[in-house]
Amino acid sequence: MMNVTDFVLKGHVFYSKSLNEIACVADGYVVCLEGISAGVYADLPDEYSELPIYDFDDRLIIPGLVDLHTHAPQFAIRGLGTDLELLDWLKEQVFAEEAKFADAGYAEKAYSLFADELKRSATTRACVYGTIHVEATEILMQLLDDSGVCCMAGKVNTDRNAPNYLCEADAAISAEATRKWLHDTAGRFRNVSPIITPRFIPSCSDPLMDELSKIQKKCGVAVQSHLSENPDEIEWVRQLCPDTGNYAGAYAKHGLLGKGCPTIMAHCVYSTDEEMDILKENGVFVAHCPQSNTNLSSGIAPVRKFLDRGIHVGLGSDIAGGTSLPIFRAMTDAIQSSKLYWRMVDKEASPLSTSEAFYMATKGGGAFFGKVGSFEPGYAFDAVVLDDSSLDHPQPLSLPERLDRAIYLHDELQICCKYADGRRC
Repeated sequence: MMNVTDFVLKGHVFYSKSLNEIACVADGYVVCLEGISAGVYADLPDEYSELPIYDFDDRLIIPGLVDLHTHAPQFAIRGLGTDLELLDWLKEQVFAEEAKFADAGYAEKAYSLFADELKRSATTRACVYGTIHVEATEILMQLLDDSGVCCMAGKVNTDRNAPNYLCEADAAISAEATRKWLHDTAGRFRNVSPIITPRFIPSCSDPLMDELSKIQKKCGVAVQSHLSENPDEIEWVRQLCPDTGNYAGAYAKHGLLGKGCPTIMAHCVYSTDEEMDILKENGVFVAHCPQSNTNLSSGIAPVRKFLDRGIHVGLGSDIAGGTSLPIFRAMTDAIQSSKLYWRMVDKEASPLSTSEAFYMATKGGGAFFGKVGSFEPGYAFDAVVLDDSSLDHPQPLSLPERLDRAIYLHDELQICCKYADGRRC
């Protein structure tokens, strides 16, 4: 009996073979068997000839995009306060908004807006922050699950250096709330799994980090947090953790930085060579969030250095530090900011190419989820079909040129459909 996730998509197919090579198969076929890619073919092999074929004609087919860092409760405050730096923005905009999620009704309304927008985007995988509130985070996970997008979502932990209305009473209470949330959601969702989420070192005491480390080791779930985003933040961490040597060390000393603990660290704008060595050694993924880094005056992350060192790098929208959810925008911002880094900071750090940005948005970030982000055989079948026919041009363009324009002019594209794990969403 044929599986409902056995089918073929036909169109112009693109996927990353490596950091520097985008494969392009004109009028090609990409085969999905039980939610897994069986490869891309110029001519459909006879063994797949009986599968349903969805012919998208002249449209572009790419792997689903991956958002390694976004804050769902901040979706409603996009574009507000972005003339502020990070710590002032948190105080004046973020904390008051996140406090509203103590109200389950507000959480349902606000998270529905986020989940609907995510569903309409080209994103098929995302790592999402909630708030400290257990009930609201469970509402978020249910809405994300219903959207069909495959996500990791986390209840945030905060037990210090936050307003009373958004600060858990102590480490024990924060840890217990996390255990309750993990118990409540265990095995409950098809598309969504939990991820442990200490907001960042300034808001999490050493006892809390130790408790989260125990939970992580018992449950084996991943971890997401922030690292070296802003100079004032880094100085604050230095004062709070004088014994760790650097910001990354403040996570590592609690066992919450790779090595058996799958970890995403967002930003890493000011990571030193020593810190980069720690990230590489521990297999940590960097979520590069160029729009947020610009909006909040944080700086320009040294992405070329990360890539040259073999550090895993993906892209993040970082709503609401970033104001645009589509990862296409993160791709273009990553390229543009790398040009500024090369021009203004380090002449040896060559700018990112389109192929590198495409890789980070698909296969690079997707690797955090496993074999995700490519159409090579054995990869999860995440796909997006793009209609670029509205992008008029006075003469024919090559397929690589059409992909370039689709990335930069994504607001003018139509997303025909998308699939995650072989299921249409």
